[in-house]
Amino acid sequence: MKISLDENEMPDKWYNIQADIDMPPPLNPSTMEPLKPEDMEPIFPREIIKQEMSKERWIRIPEAVREIYAIWRPTPLYRAKNLEKYLNTPAKIYYKWEGVSPPGSHKPNTAVAQAYYNAKEGVERLTTETGAGQWGSALAFASRLFELALTVYMVKVSYEQKPYRRVMMETWGAEVVPSPSNRTEAGRKIIEKYGDVSGSLGMAISEAVEDAAKNEDTKYALGSVLNHVVLHQSIIGLEMKEQFRAIDEKPDVITGCVGGGSNFSGGAFPFIPDVMKGEKIDIIAVEPKACPTLTKGLYKYDYGDSAGLTPLLKMYTLGHDFIPPSIHAGGLRYHGDAPTLCKLFDDGYIKARAYYQNEVFEAAKIFAQTEGFIVAPEAAHAVKAAIDEAIKSKKTGEEKNIVFINSGHGHFDLSAYDAFNSGMLRDYEYPDELIKEALKSLPEV
Repeated sequence: MKISLDENEMPDKWYNIQADIDMPPPLNPSTMEPLKPEDMEPIFPREIIKQEMSKERWIRIPEAVREIYAIWRPTPLYRAKNLEKYLNTPAKIYYKWEGVSPPGSHKPNTAVAQAYYNAKEGVERLTTETGAGQWGSALAFASRLFELALTVYMVKVSYEQKPYRRVMMETWGAEVVPSPSNRTEAGRKIIEKYGDVSGSLGMAISEAVEDAAKNEDTKYALGSVLNHVVLHQSIIGLEMKEQFRAIDEKPDVITGCVGGGSNFSGGAFPFIPDVMKGEKIDIIAVEPKACPTLTKGLYKYDYGDSAGLTPLLKMYTLGHDFIPPSIHAGGLRYHGDAPTLCKLFDDGYIKARAYYQNEVFEAAKIFAQTEGFIVAPEAAHAVKAAIDEAIKSKKTGEEKNIVFINSGHGHFDLSAYDAFNSGMLRDYEYPDELIKEALKSLPEV
């Protein structure tokens, strides 16, 4: 069963969660004062800065962006009847399938918007980081459409594990650099301190931000965490609300994977006002036990990168010095999460759950064998949570509507599936003592 919307039913506005919550401000690390718009001008275009700080509930989607969205949007909402049958559950399981975009994930929802605003303001080149490569691929696709040059600092372990993501980026014209690298001062310092390290998103962000700040024709683009990214991703949840209305249903459970939080927040945030009005929806953020930001981190101000070049954000964090293990869900290896997501989690509107690699891939394999789609390791975390919720319904007899945000396909992650199928995938839970050590480096605020 597939629930589709027509192109003319695509939302023409993004939803801004900051209109409905009171956020702790980002801080300038030099002054420890709330960040001013001009503080961000070296790395972001003015319209992105405006959106980052906006309290306006609805922000219009430019027509040029909607025209590109129409290549793949609106995306389908599926009902997973074969999975329901396999689980013998009274629950109905739905998933919002973002794997139909040209790069194969939800990431172009913000990549296209960011490339548009940068091109409109005369920017010539963008820099960014990427973990597993979904974000880098999306920005390479979007940059090509708006004739922008792009340099991608790709986390070294993913650069080595996922060569076809690199090939995608290069095919769209991007330059891809394994991080940490000798290209930047931040990269050189990291290599000097840690040696031949596998890298992290925090390290790659440091390199990309430094590159942008030192070149006048260049700006930085971020694929997750900040409010403007979450804003652009809200189109997922807005479409999903319309699709549920079309079948006269409402979700009882919404779940999605969380690395920085853009995919999960994009699907869940449009439902938060309903929860605030008293509607009962369980909203569950899912992360790996190898990088347990929400489930084991502290709600503190921290840098968004490893070198301390970014503003201080109040978020659940494992410490900006945190170096995650080399798990295959490369997009979920960030030390922090979106501040808006963290505030909602801290306020009790969102729950969190963490899983091991093997149980996540087992769920993904069940999903592939029942529904057909081989999903990315990141999205597989949401599959696992949805299956667990469906099994819970089986035990209680409750007929719940469960929906998970399916962030993208796993066609370039087959080495991970091969490792799982061969029994070579190792479970890893990040030790509490190492988390405590990483948290010692949190800045004094």
